[in-house]
Amino acid sequence: MSKNLAITLGLILVAVVGLGLLAGLGQPGQSPDGTEQATTPEGGPAAPEETLVREDSRYLDQHDDATVTVVEFLDFECEACRAQYPVIERIREEYERQIDVVVRYFPMPGHTNSAPAAAAVEAAAQQGALEEMYQRMFETQAEWGESQEDRSDVFVGFAEDLGLDMDEFTETMESEETLERVQADFDDGVELGVQGTPTIYVDGQQTTTMPDYETLSTMIDEGLEE
Repeated sequence: MSKNLAITLGLILVAVVGLGLLAGLGQPGQSPDGTEQATTPEGGPAAPEETLVREDSRYLDQHDDATVTVVEFLDFECEACRAQYPVIERIREEYERQIDVVVRYFPMPGHTNSAPAAAAVEAAAQQGALEEMYQRMFETQAEWGESQEDRSDVFVGFAEDLGLDMDEFTETMESEETLERVQADFDDGVELGVQGTPTIYVDGQQTTTMPDYETLSTMIDEGLEE
């Protein structure tokens, strides 16, 4: 693993431990000891818009006439996020041009390649290939996820397949600015109370843990009717 990526993983762990959240960060619906954990109920105050979506946040979909915004805090190495992926893709397809969809990086402690994957997606995004790299990560997760070794070489291979400028990609992926960008998303998630991935908001309202299509579509429909 590169020195910069190792530093970022360390910073993420420090941030979590410092806020006393490490024990709560696990797969959604499951506590660290493996017991069932209650899902997050709908309702309650909306998340602050200025924290939920930043000026530099990454949009999978952004349309002038969209009236609802879906935000997902995700970890590309998280199996639950991989399971959520087809639901989000269906939502994107069926609500095309009606909603904005934002992804926020939330690499979980304990996942060796989650921060490098986020950095790779951000580097691709800076060359206009956010969606392509985002999709590639989830479609290939079984090939590199859960590895205890740095798999940045795999992500570089994805960039080559996508025809990206490789010198620019590698430099951006390993740059301090990109690592700080990933860290900033993570910090916003911690501030919002995100304790696992995927964590999804519809117009600032946090959904239940791993919402199915019906849950998301109902919340979106309600937002579209307002």
